[in-house]
Amino acid sequence: MTAALMVSVSGVRGIVGESLTPTVALEFAQAYGRILGGGPVVLARDTRHGGPMLEAAALAGLLAAGCRVTRLGVAMTPTVGYAIRTGGYRGGVSITASHNPIEWNGLKFFDDLGVAPDPARARELAELRTSAARTCTTAPVPPPSDDPSAGTRHAAAVRSAIEVDLTPLRGTRVVLDTINGAGCLATPELLESLGLEVVHLNGEPTGQFGHRPEPVRENLTALCDAVRRYGAAVGFAQDPDADRLALVDEHGEYIGEEYTLALSTWSVLSRRPGPVAVNLSTSRLVDDVAARFGVRVLRTPVGEAHVARTMLAEQCVIGGEGNGGVIDPRICYVRDSLSAISLVLQLMAATGWRLSQLVADLPRYVQVKQKYEAPRERIDAAVAAVTRAFADHQPNSADGVRVDLPEGWLHVRASNTEPIVRIIAEARSEAAAEALVARAKAAAGL
Repeated sequence: MTAALMVSVSGVRGIVGESLTPTVALEFAQAYGRILGGGPVVLARDTRHGGPMLEAAALAGLLAAGCRVTRLGVAMTPTVGYAIRTGGYRGGVSITASHNPIEWNGLKFFDDLGVAPDPARARELAELRTSAARTCTTAPVPPPSDDPSAGTRHAAAVRSAIEVDLTPLRGTRVVLDTINGAGCLATPELLESLGLEVVHLNGEPTGQFGHRPEPVRENLTALCDAVRRYGAAVGFAQDPDADRLALVDEHGEYIGEEYTLALSTWSVLSRRPGPVAVNLSTSRLVDDVAARFGVRVLRTPVGEAHVARTMLAEQCVIGGEGNGGVIDPRICYVRDSLSAISLVLQLMAATGWRLSQLVADLPRYVQVKQKYEAPRERIDAAVAAVTRAFADHQPNSADGVRVDLPEGWLHVRASNTEPIVRIIAEARSEAAAEALVARAKAAAGL
């Protein structure tokens, strides 16, 4: 069965040649160009299969909407946000499916703040794409221009934002896995500029991913082995568009993505206390870190756009999602693996602690994540059933349903990026987390 085209606040994603074709890319890009009202926009892609084809189609759509297009070429998703924010653009489009399997690709949209559209604009985009009211501009449109140095400027901005003396880390060996994706160029450039010795895995931007693209434990065994083999202080793993970061400690142990945001939050709050925004699926680790500094944590629906807009409204000093996505508002309002790398290194330098020591200083939680393919109406029924089952525990229905209990929490929701229902539970032990998942599945009839 062909996977349906996914349209949400996370953009548009589908399988190349099936649900996602050049025609689809052109229509969405043209519709978004019309929403932006033409004007200057940026266009980029990661290294995925079908990227050049879909980039060409999106370019045609943007030009048809009267946009003046600057092509960034292969660029990280946070680089696109940074380029828009600093370049005075009305918005942009990036051809990427982030962490999805290799057969997928997609389009991600940005407004003039470099932020993904809110749900209302995402709905407007979907409606306009299918509307008979689409028209092609008859006014002269200049040919596209190229800006190949946006990634270098982005890395330089992250470097300039460093607040800690990193001299103690000079000469330190790190292992970097860029999965043959968009982070292949700017990321080692940043690390080497900080005086680190870089062992680079999967470092050619071919799009032929060296392993499955999501930076989770089972996909990063080679990185763990390399950290041990080279005696490195830390291992960094990006996803194909480099908006997410997972960590491996000096023993070659997978630390995971939840710790990326918790450690980055610790790093920022130790110098600049202030509000923090995270989504409903993010670990309580962030709450524990925030409590140390007496600041509040704001919870949002899952999706970068929700977190970013809350950060803007509440003047948050740091935010992100527990999937390894860190948003440093000084750089851009996009999850940014370069910012995450910088903040973790600053925490290591400021404390003089190894990564394993930093992790050991935080509470230990266990998360259990399960997912099931299901049509949307079945997912909605499952969420409603779980909400009823836990009605006595003040369930949060901002995105599916999250329930906080003394022993832990669980979250049941529809994915923004795949036709699946996700069940996530967190507790102090695996058995307790598994028990929460079982309760949710029983209530939902899964």
